[in-house]
Amino acid sequence: MYITGRFVVLALAGLVPLVLLPAWSTVLLVVAGLLLVLMVDLVAAASPAKLALERKQPGNVTLESSVDSELSVTNGTGRKLRAQVRDGWQPSAGAVNPAQSLVVPSGERRRMTVTLVPRRRGDLTSPHVTIRSLGPLGLAGRQRTRVLPGQLRVLPPFHSKRHLPSKLRKLRELDGRAAVQIRGAGTEFDSLRDYVRGDDVRSIDWRATARRTSVVVRTWRPERDRRVVIVLDTSRTAAARIEDEPRLDTGIEAALLLAVLAERGGDRVDFLAYDRRLRARVDSASKGNLLGQLVQAMAPLEAELIELDWQQIPGQVRTVSAHRSLVVLLTALDGGAPEEGLLPTVAQLSRLHVVVVASVRDPLLKEMKEQRTTASQVFRAAAAERALLERAAVMAQLRQLGAEVVDAEPLDLPPLLADTYIRLKAAGRL
Repeated sequence: MYITGRFVVLALAGLVPLVLLPAWSTVLLVVAGLLLVLMVDLVAAASPAKLALERKQPGNVTLESSVDSELSVTNGTGRKLRAQVRDGWQPSAGAVNPAQSLVVPSGERRRMTVTLVPRRRGDLTSPHVTIRSLGPLGLAGRQRTRVLPGQLRVLPPFHSKRHLPSKLRKLRELDGRAAVQIRGAGTEFDSLRDYVRGDDVRSIDWRATARRTSVVVRTWRPERDRRVVIVLDTSRTAAARIEDEPRLDTGIEAALLLAVLAERGGDRVDFLAYDRRLRARVDSASKGNLLGQLVQAMAPLEAELIELDWQQIPGQVRTVSAHRSLVVLLTALDGGAPEEGLLPTVAQLSRLHVVVVASVRDPLLKEMKEQRTTASQVFRAAAAERALLERAAVMAQLRQLGAEVVDAEPLDLPPLLADTYIRLKAAGRL
């Protein structure tokens, strides 16, 4: 039960008789009248418990896009329903109009549409619907919260896809060059063509030349169907916010661009999200669209406030591929002691695989380093300088172990990681 402002005004109006006729009988009469009107209006209101509710699930939507959630209300009572209906979406769902007024005659159905503009990636829920059924006098009504689960999965926005056309163009140039004369492992035969000045004589196909009147050479192209294993760190360091975005979300953007690019380049892609246990796994060998599988697997990922178990990473990679692969570690270079986790793991992986360590760098460090006006700014600049030097030392150690390092600001990390993949592929290292 609830009362409205109209009943409060009516109760205030009941003070007038008390001023004109100050007596206990007048008080009892006014109170009895107010209670009688209140009860009549309350009984005349349609019962929220007898309404039939049906929800149409909104499905999936990308972050920063909008989607409509539909709710149908069927009035199975004998009274006309005048109600305020509130759909209980959590705040991060960004419901524009969660509370709406509905008038539903007896035996009829009405539909309300709630527009959602989610502000957070992941699974968002609406566990219930609250209905306030108002009486015909508008003085009071009945309120009831009905359980009606609703779920919306907010997928990663994949802003870095704007870089995909230019990166694919570079891949096509790599695969379609007139003469790719790299012999040995990592290449495969492409076609025959006439010899031109400057060609390597070792690429001459003497049997084909004997059948023709001109010298013929073999052309080669980079071998396809190589393995690319992307490991995304979901431990506590992934929760740090850099430029108002969690480090985890930046890693997701970089992983999406690299995975789609590698698949278009003819390579097999495996994705792992790991901290102390496997949070998600996707591989291109499974049926279905790789991009669709990736965004579905990445959508519910959240950074866990635990340390990453580095010792298990080589084993996780072995479960995916026991052969030489490109292993990309999307992690932080400034969390914990690298000598105890990152460096030994990279050293172990580098014995068999080509390893790339990709990390997002906070641009605030550069800004702090350059601001030295006040004493407090000098101390912050010294701290930023020390952090950058330690970061550079870790990168130097990683390169000594044979790993490639991509260290960039959030917007630059995805395209730079894609460029590193293309460069390794062009060099025949995959």
